[in-house]
Amino acid sequence: MEKIGKRFERKVAIVTASTQGIGFGIAERLGLEGASVVISSRRQKNVDAAVEKLKARGIEAFGLVCHVSNTQQRKNLIEQTLQKYGKIDVIVSNAAANPSVDTILETKEPVLDKLWEINVKASILLLQEAGPHLKKGSSVVLISSITAYQPPAALAMYGVTKTALLGLTKALAAEMAPNTRVNCVAPGFVPTHFAAFLTTDESMKRGLEEKTLLNRLGTTEDMAAAAAYLASDDASYITGETLVVAGGMPSRL
Repeated sequence: MEKIGKRFERKVAIVTASTQGIGFGIAERLGLEGASVVISSRRQKNVDAAVEKLKARGIEAFGLVCHVSNTQQRKNLIEQTLQKYGKIDVIVSNAAANPSVDTILETKEPVLDKLWEINVKASILLLQEAGPHLKKGSSVVLISSITAYQPPAALAMYGVTKTALLGLTKALAAEMAPNTRVNCVAPGFVPTHFAAFLTTDESMKRGLEEKTLLNRLGTTEDMAAAAAYLASDDASYITGETLVVAGGMPSRL
């Protein structure tokens, strides 16, 4: 981690759902590379704790409460970022929910609505809000999932919403070109709080590891490195693409 460059000096990055797990890892990586990072999540105490952790590493960090399905809080996230830093260079849309392990045909309508609202619609609405402020050279990274390619039974509808992000990446890349690049990271299984039910069961964990070619689960650092690459000028000729970071797990639609 100490050998990283400074690809984001004088840049401002917003990362949603970024007080723990993959989101925090991405915010930390962008910050260590010189970005001013704006982090957010639903609870003030989580935001405060994450900002303190980032500042302890010498990162310029600003935190706001933002539930991505809340219109006013989304507006506030963009407005406060512009007020403090005057611009937005990078947006990483990481918020996701998986409120159910039911099969698709047993999933209740309110749960279907929540999955769509947080996993897909919120990214669109956030970018509608931020779009007018994104200038030439800006970058958007959506966070999908390996489950987008082959939704497992216990994560089926979640996986389908993540498949939607692959299409959204293509469509937004065309719409926001040439000034803004839009790419996507599809993480494999990472032992975070969000995926705890998958990774704390030792036999399930072993089963997932065996599905990879590298025989291990991913780390938040693996995902952060991929997101940072796509957001950086190193990927200046890449747009509309999804980078699968899953240790070689199959990823064909």
